[in-house]
Parts: sequence; C-alpha cells; structure tokens
Amino acid sequence: MGTVVALAGQVGAAKLAEGLQRLRGRDLAVIVNTGDDYEHLGLAFSPDIDTMLYTLSGRASASAGWEPEGESRALQAMVRTLGGPDRPLLGDRSTAAALLRSDGLRAGRRLTEITLDFARRLDIAARVLPMCDEPVRTNVLTADGAVTFHEYFNDLGCQPAVHGFQYAGASDARPSDEIFDALHVADLEAVVLCPANPYHAIRPIFEVNGMKELLRKRGAPVVAVTPIVGGKALKGSAGKMMRELGREPSPRGVAGEYLRLRAARGCASCRGTGYKGRKAVAELLVLDDELREAIVQREPVRRVKELAFAKGTRELRDAALDLVRRGETTWQEIQRVVR
Repeated sequence: MGTVVALAGQVGAAKLAEGLQRLRGRDLAVIVNTGDDYEHLGLAFSPDIDTMLYTLSGRASASAGWEPEGESRALQAMVRTLGGPDRPLLGDRSTAAALLRSDGLRAGRRLTEITLDFARRLDIAARVLPMCDEPVRTNVLTADGAVTFHEYFNDLGCQPAVHGFQYAGASDARPSDEIFDALHVADLEAVVLCPANPYHAIRPIFEVNGMKELLRKRGAPVVAVTPIVGGKALKGSAGKMMRELGREPSPRGVAGEYLRLRAARGCASCRGTGYKGRKAVAELLVLDDELREAIVQREPVRRVKELAFAKGTRELRDAALDLVRRGETTWQEIQRVVR
C-alpha cells in the first residue's frame, strides 16, 4: 500500500482521517485548513488543526470533537467574572494548544513546526500539516458586507445568507516544504478530499498559491467524500450555503464544486490553455421502438425522460462534467457555453 494525502477541516474530516490513519499510519499526511483560524484575547486559535490533533490522538470528545474529552470551563468562568467576553468559549484543556502555539509563533517558529511537534507529543502516527505557514482568513460575503468565518459562525450563528467567499492572504501564501515532500513521495497512491464544507474547509486549501498546480502535476487519483447526504449536511452549514449560492445540495453538487477548482490540461493545439471550442458537449437521444411509441402517444415528458435515461441518455451537464473530470476543459468554460 502507498502513501495517502488527505485534505481536511472540521469534525467529519477528522473522523475519516482517523480511519485512514488506522490503515496507513505514518504513510498518511493530512493537510489541514487554517482559513478558519482566529485570534482571541491575544491567543492564536486553529480550530481545524486542534480538532485533527484531538481526533487522531484519541483524545477528542465524543460529543464535541473540536475539544478534548472531559473539557471544563473554569477559565471561561473567571474570564467572564473579570469582565471578559462570553464567546467564544474557552476550555481549560483546549486553551493549552493556543497558549503554546501563540508562544511559538511569537518566537518565530512556523505553524507547521509547532503542529508537527504537538502531533509527536500526542503520539500521532500521521503527519498533520497546516495548509500553509502564512495567515489566510476565509471571509463570508453577506448582504451587509464581508465577515470572517469566525464572526459568521460565532457572532452571527451562520444566519445571514451567503453571497460568496474571499480567501484573504491566500495569494501571498505557499505550501510548506513539508507539503511538497508529502505530495512528491514516489508511492503516492491517492489524494482524499475528506467530508467537510467545500467552501470554508476544503477550498481554502486549494486557494493557497501554487496548491492547485502542485496537486494537478502529481497526477494521483483524487477521491472526494461528500459531506451532504439526503440533501443535508451531516454536520455544519454546507447544505444551507449551497442552497444560498444556487447550488444543488447533493453529492453531485459537491463534486461540481470541486470540479470548479480543477484546471484543464489543454493540449498542444491550444498551447495548454484548455477548451477552445474543439470539444463537443452533446445530449444524445437514441430512439428505439419503445421510446418512439411513447413520443407518438404523447406520454408525459417525465415518462419519456425516464425511458430515455434508462436506455443510456445523459444530461448535457453530465456529459460536460466528464470532460472536466478528464481535464479536457474547465468548469468555467462549461458554464459559459452550457445553459
């Protein structure tokens, strides 16, 4: 068995990474979202990194995977007594990581170094790698303007409708040397996109300058696990966000979001620029006697469609997505020409 690289953020992704660690051990590297990081009372909090560390070390709370089992709030109670803020809640155990992380960053250590040191001390076999060492912040665009995801989640309770996202600082960031090493091992078997919100947990990783190209050049199979089941997110606000952005809250909708991030390879004829009108996208309806009879008899459109799809007809969208999967065009170009 070869090496697996997982892209992750949030509790669901950490649980899948835990299963992968049982199968791969040291041959697993997990690249973790840091777009949701924030500062509070002068401390640097990395919620997705800490969730991953607690889960992979077997210390995560069964009911609140973002903090250790047996968490208590004596610190928060004293902060409140002394006039401090009520939110976000501070945990007596989980604040330890923020204290040491903040001290390390002030001393000039990289976030990756600090995280790997935490993982070693927690006896974690897998490599836990922040998506970059530079600060990147995911901003949620609402009718009242942009807010950080931390504000959107903690202060606004994910209530405002989402109009879009910004990834501040991503263009100035770069994958760490440790990420380059993880993706350039000779036995790289697959890249796994763990089940997490595609907008604020997975996409920030792709938005780090050079990350898309690095993943594309490796050419390893990419396996995406959907966070959407039955039209709803198993946890979190992914389904709500997808609906507000006009996307279909379904596994296919999630796949479409990830395909948007994929760059086309193109060919020599277009100098590597991708689709230039040379690829046909078609919805073909092949008539047989049963289908022809249904049309002649003016059966309901729904019935005709059911017969057509049962006989192999595909929607225009599905044919177009196949071209994107093969790297022969981009999602943006498909949107431009397929209405």
